[in-house]
Amino acid sequence: MRIGRLSGRLSILIGDHAIDVERASSGRFPADPDEVFERWNEFVEWAEGTDAAKARKFEPGELGSPVLRPAQVFAIGLNYRAHAAESGVDTPDAPTVFTKFRTSLTGPYEPVVLPTAGVDWEAELVAVIGRRAERVPEEEAWSYVAGLTAGQDLSERAVQLAGPVPQFSLGKSYPGFAPLGPVLVTPDEFDDPGDLEVSCSLDDEVLQKGRTSDMVFSVPQLVARLSAVCPLLPGDLIFTGTPPGVGMARTPQRYLKPGTTLLTAIEGIGELRNRLVAGNGYQEPR
Repeated sequence: MRIGRLSGRLSILIGDHAIDVERASSGRFPADPDEVFERWNEFVEWAEGTDAAKARKFEPGELGSPVLRPAQVFAIGLNYRAHAAESGVDTPDAPTVFTKFRTSLTGPYEPVVLPTAGVDWEAELVAVIGRRAERVPEEEAWSYVAGLTAGQDLSERAVQLAGPVPQFSLGKSYPGFAPLGPVLVTPDEFDDPGDLEVSCSLDDEVLQKGRTSDMVFSVPQLVARLSAVCPLLPGDLIFTGTPPGVGMARTPQRYLKPGTTLLTAIEGIGELRNRLVAGNGYQEPR
């Protein structure tokens, strides 16, 4: 099943047609997508019997972020071996965890404001939790995942790396620094939800391309390890890390510029297309 926030309303998506959930369920389920995760299993069972004849055609530009108000946002650093190597660090033996504050969430086609000339890209698979997960065994972890979506972990590197202690969460949480979407796809829709292509392009130039099977810690491992420490709640997000190819690791270093479009794609999910615009404090590097 594919669901989305269509013109602000929870919808089941079938190709280029959509079923409005609140209307089709006669009010049993909410119009607000963020409210459905508390009743995810009930919703999935109901959705299996929905009538496709009730679907209407829609345009991709009507889709917003499938999740906007998660209780918690987890993000994992250095979760691809090649990205750890390009960052000059050893492959971690435990997940490197930080957060992106939820005010950074935005839609798949929204413009993103660049506050400075030091904003980097990081294409990521994002897992959405479908029911409370506490001390979950790895072999059961997929049953706690409502679905997968595409995300960008945009990062202002000067703020992120300002010391003496790096400020990962702050540097990655400017408004619009977490584009998400365009849809949420349930794990059963994939031949193998653990092996999906992730890519990132700037206009027509490919910057990143990798596969989620190369992650150091898989989605089930992340659910197990995170839930061993704190409960994961319905609607929570896990940004699972980025493959190699980020701008900070290049020689010379390279960052995003206004007037371009950042495209993030994940196999079986779709694309984010975010136009980049200059903020009030943006200055071209000399």
